[in-house]
Amino acid sequence: MSNHRILVVEDEPAIADAVAERLRAEGFDAVIAADGPGAIESFRRCPPDLVVLDVMLPGIDGLEVCRRIQAERPVPVLMLTARGDEIDELVGLGVGADDYLTKPFSMRVLVARVRALLRRVERLRAEPSGVVRLGGLEVDPAAHRVRRDGAEVHLTPTEFELLAFLAGAPGTVFSRAQLLERIWDWADGSGTRTVDSHVKALRRKLGAGVIRTVHGVGYALEVPR
Repeated sequence: MSNHRILVVEDEPAIADAVAERLRAEGFDAVIAADGPGAIESFRRCPPDLVVLDVMLPGIDGLEVCRRIQAERPVPVLMLTARGDEIDELVGLGVGADDYLTKPFSMRVLVARVRALLRRVERLRAEPSGVVRLGGLEVDPAAHRVRRDGAEVHLTPTEFELLAFLAGAPGTVFSRAQLLERIWDWADGSGTRTVDSHVKALRRKLGAGVIRTVHGVGYALEVPR
């Protein structure tokens, strides 16, 4: 049985209860918050291992909730969106979500995404490698820290794993499909916008020249100067 704590933030009681019930049936410790302020309070009171977070919430919307909790402590966040165009908003704003599902969604798919996100975090903890230094960039997998020109940079768990993977083979071009399979555990090659959004987030935080786009192929880490 899993002892992972999952915070479900959803203002529609039927959806919140259904998600929490399914997660509990899968062995997770699931708790519910019905609005933005309640989510932040619950996050601080009993820190979860993962957050399932609806975009549209009363009080404080899910985008702002995601920003605030990620600023306090990196945690995997699975966003729930009611419309496809909200995905574009998530991509554009780069709020720190690790993955997303569009309503209506399959509970089987939700559980699979939750497990994939948790495996990602555990993989980083279980297989730390040595500190990678590339020009002004320093990636420390064991401490889960990144520095650029001596200044620490806050990354979400997925942003960190993507950067650490690319930093392990600087200059090597990886396709979006390869990155989806390695980082997101998606073997079907779907979800390329997810890769693109995380690359945009890394460029915004580390500098535009850190990751090079190879058009029609994928991405490669450049050695920062």
